[in-house]
Amino acid sequence: MADSGGGRRAYIGSFTSEGGAGLTAAAVDPVSGALTVLGRTVAVPDPSFLALAPGSGILYAVSETPDGAVAAFSVAEGGTPRLLAEPVPVGGDAPTHLAVAAGYVFTANYGSGSVSVLPLGPDAVPDAGGRGVRGHRGSGPDPERQAGPHAHCVVADAGWRWLLTVDLGTESVRVCRLDHSGAVPRHEVPMPAGTGPRHLAFHPGGDWAYVVNELESSVTACHWDDDTGALEPVGRTPTRPPGARGDNFPSALAVSADGRHAWVANRGDDTIAVLSLAGDGGKPELLTTVSCGGHWPRDLAVDTAGRHLHVANQRSGDVARFDLDPATGVPHQGGSLSVAAPSCVVFD
Repeated sequence: MADSGGGRRAYIGSFTSEGGAGLTAAAVDPVSGALTVLGRTVAVPDPSFLALAPGSGILYAVSETPDGAVAAFSVAEGGTPRLLAEPVPVGGDAPTHLAVAAGYVFTANYGSGSVSVLPLGPDAVPDAGGRGVRGHRGSGPDPERQAGPHAHCVVADAGWRWLLTVDLGTESVRVCRLDHSGAVPRHEVPMPAGTGPRHLAFHPGGDWAYVVNELESSVTACHWDDDTGALEPVGRTPTRPPGARGDNFPSALAVSADGRHAWVANRGDDTIAVLSLAGDGGKPELLTTVSCGGHWPRDLAVDTAGRHLHVANQRSGDVARFDLDPATGVPHQGGSLSVAAPSCVVFD
């Protein structure tokens, strides 16, 4: 949706438990990509992840709390997002991610290791009465991080035929068929042992999916068949250069609209990994890493124009803005917006 001045908008989620302002709306400069705050609301605690329903003027936010919830906001009017109804419990602990598809909101509940399915009512508000919760089972080799399931990400394919759920604890991706009842489980795809899958994004060509691995600092490239829902891991690419030392926990991945490059946020190294997707069938190649412009990059996103990368640096309290070199994909920092404890940024 356009703001009152005719431009595009960005929405930033932040941790209120860490001093964040909750949900921030900002205008996007069409040339520089700079963000200017339009309004803020703390109507929902810890709105750590956001998703826009395409063309609807509705923004959805998880509330990453022990009694997790999801809330719907109207953003059609510009300025401060308006809460449409009281947040709806998801029936799971600490939802970290959500997707809106096929008339439903889906949340990945990290704490309880489950995925919630909530139908949308005619007012676009999630309906708790029709809620379904599907628990995951399993574990991984890391006794501290993988003693049980930890669903971290839910992503629908472009055609709204499939829902993929990434579980760091069970070290797998579950593929579900989307239909009138929400999401019907079809099969579970093991990911490489010890990698800790966290986040997934599709290549715009539709034949590849990329899984960010939090415990190994790598990206797993997977063949994807949208006719059958088959997901096949074929190789891994590091997100840090050889010889890098110290703890590092990759968080999010963004793919360019032309499918030539991808970027991964490295928490610990405080860098952005620049990946080329122009090689063998779209398999990534690490080109370089650059500073994230702050500390602890939890999320990143490319703006609608595809010319700027924005990075939510949780612990330094800023959203850093980068100009993207169209030939190399290398980001060059152009500025930042001060936002306490940012955790997510999305663009309309």
